[in-house]
Amino acid sequence: MNKSEQAFTVVVTPTTNRCPIGETIGNRNIAQGRIPVLSCEGACIRGEIARLAANLVAKEEGFARGCHGELLSVPDSAMARWIRQAKQVVLIDGCFLRCHGRILENLLGKEQLRQFDALAVYKKYSDVFDLDAVPEEERQQAARQVADLLIAVLKKEVSVPCG
Repeated sequence: MNKSEQAFTVVVTPTTNRCPIGETIGNRNIAQGRIPVLSCEGACIRGEIARLAANLVAKEEGFARGCHGELLSVPDSAMARWIRQAKQVVLIDGCFLRCHGRILENLLGKEQLRQFDALAVYKKYSDVFDLDAVPEEERQQAARQVADLLIAVLKKEVSVPCG
């Protein structure tokens, strides 16, 4: 087996700190049974489009934006509990590397995680890294395209609680 094919461990320094708004939102989303929406947070245009799409999906009823930082590094926080306990977690990865997906499927389980590759939807900018190389309007259009498709797929699969 090549080294690149081996699993590895990342050690996170523990903290007793909590994000006050993360605690509020995490507890609220647990109580409301919302579905967490996470995304790639990569620095390239593909990560940015995934992030923008996740923000759009999270505005839909029954969904809310989750913080992967708290999930991965503050495991006892309300935000982390909400994401871990959710029946389903939506993840929009920025590209075929599935960086977040490969981490989260081991943390949450494949059956809980609904993974989407944003790049497979809009199929542009594979040769671009810098956000500013793509005009804001084009970024928003690509994100909307991804979000609209994902919302349609998710609404078919998930019974979203109403009002």
